[in-house]
Amino acid sequence: MTVPRMASRSSLAALLLLTPLALAGCRSAGAAAATAQPTTFPTSACSGQAASGNFTVSVPSGDVHRTVLVHLPSGFSDRARDALVLNMHGSGSTAQQQARFSGMDAVADRDGFIVAYPQGAIPSGSGYDWNVPGQPLFGGGAVPANAPDDVAFLATVISSLQADLCIDASRVYATGFSGGARMASQLGCDLSGVVAAIAPVSGLRLPAPCPSTRPVAVLTFHGTADPVDPYDGNGQKYWTYSVPVAAQRWAAHDGCNATPVQTEPATSAELTAYSGCAGGAAVALYTIVGEGHEWPGGPTLPAVDTDVLGPQSNAVSAASLMWQFFSAHPLPPS
Repeated sequence: MTVPRMASRSSLAALLLLTPLALAGCRSAGAAAATAQPTTFPTSACSGQAASGNFTVSVPSGDVHRTVLVHLPSGFSDRARDALVLNMHGSGSTAQQQARFSGMDAVADRDGFIVAYPQGAIPSGSGYDWNVPGQPLFGGGAVPANAPDDVAFLATVISSLQADLCIDASRVYATGFSGGARMASQLGCDLSGVVAAIAPVSGLRLPAPCPSTRPVAVLTFHGTADPVDPYDGNGQKYWTYSVPVAAQRWAAHDGCNATPVQTEPATSAELTAYSGCAGGAAVALYTIVGEGHEWPGGPTLPAVDTDVLGPQSNAVSAASLMWQFFSAHPLPPS
């Protein structure tokens, strides 16, 4: 396993620091996240019994129990209903590594939302892969016949946490990296009545078929020099078309204006933003020029189109931009 490196290009440093992937094939290294304590949450949501911290919970999935790390933000009272963000690791990685890799806990503490890091169940190196419906594993291998249904598992994660914690059902979101990004893309189709918006990093796809019941807002980030999931497509069996085509397909699926607005909000960053989407949705692609298979983070990467990203804020990372985007796109009233 290679040691994480920090990006060194001066143009990149002026834009943002990028936390790198440790290994081609989506395996992130890095130090472990803050130690999580095993717990059973209160069986009554909004009871005021749960407090801030990092926790490991066990969620049933078929005949087994699966690991989910949960971060309850600073000041969590378990009385006011907070948003929930699912954050899924890449192939061959773990929930704990994703918590460290994405830096989302700090954003959650600042902005006051809950983060859950589910863990895959298909062993892969020192970590796990996701069972993305109808798709092979990284490297082209077939999904094991006994692999659990991960869409069902993630739906159970959401419902279980909603039963135990004070969560706003209109503000449940999904993000993920690489294999986890493809899984987040899947949730945008299969759980569109539950997941309000998605923000895949280095792995946006439009699953086919996509049985969403409403337009789903999509924000995504991808480097043009990604060697694992190439920006221009023509990669592994699950990675045939380009990232701009993936964004375009989501925009068409959401009924957005056919022609996006393209801007350069910061050095080495290009924003392709589709607006005018049905149901108040939006589709936005941040292209990070010259960068690889990475999760953007660090100094300011400013938003431009408030119709797409909502009110401006001092965004400091991809996680911050996600939260800004998510905040602007709750589930519409039923």
